[in-house]
Amino acid sequence: MNKGEILVIDDEPQIRKLLKIVLESNDYKVVQASNGTEGIHLAANYTPELIILDLQLPDMSGHKVLEELRNWFEKSIIILSVIDSEEDIVRALDNGATDYLSKPFRTGELLARIRSSIRLNQSVELQQKILSDDIEIDLTSRTVYRESVIVKLTSTEYNLLVLLARNQGRVLTHQYLLKNIWGLSAQSETQYLRVFIAQLRKKLEKDPNHPAHFITESGVGYRFL
Repeated sequence: MNKGEILVIDDEPQIRKLLKIVLESNDYKVVQASNGTEGIHLAANYTPELIILDLQLPDMSGHKVLEELRNWFEKSIIILSVIDSEEDIVRALDNGATDYLSKPFRTGELLARIRSSIRLNQSVELQQKILSDDIEIDLTSRTVYRESVIVKLTSTEYNLLVLLARNQGRVLTHQYLLKNIWGLSAQSETQYLRVFIAQLRKKLEKDPNHPAHFITESGVGYRFL
């Protein structure tokens, strides 16, 4: 039984070969890239369940690849690298890595971390309610409450709220939000976001002029708290 597709981004042929053998023998489908550019392209076209990413790539830093992926890729990314400095580990985790494993690695430990990361993906997808202070989102009924009172949202307002709320505390870039709510053709239309964030603040913030939930990260995007 196929447990899901995993994208491996690593420039070492022997590592890619080892990972392919280990993962396929454990019923995962494997797609491979030898550099960052190819990896980003494959992630967009194959939408894998999980990505294994090296930090040392021939065309760009793995940190840069991670940042690019996190503009739109929501599922788990495990860093697998010979680089094991605390600075690099913290930087990767701050930039959205789900986990970090140093080379050389034990295959049993890697498989355990993959299973844990995929369970995390699935638990988020199966989540039925999101609670944040005075806001409650019932994903099953698509109903939103503020202080236990139903708030009527348009379909676009609701979809934007859920995307932000599923990523509580994480900065989502303008491009990421526009692509996921309005599509690729709208990635430069930042005025859409200003209008809809203002509407959400009006409906869900106690004081829209001093928002506690919908936080602007100047020049970057928005964060939901």
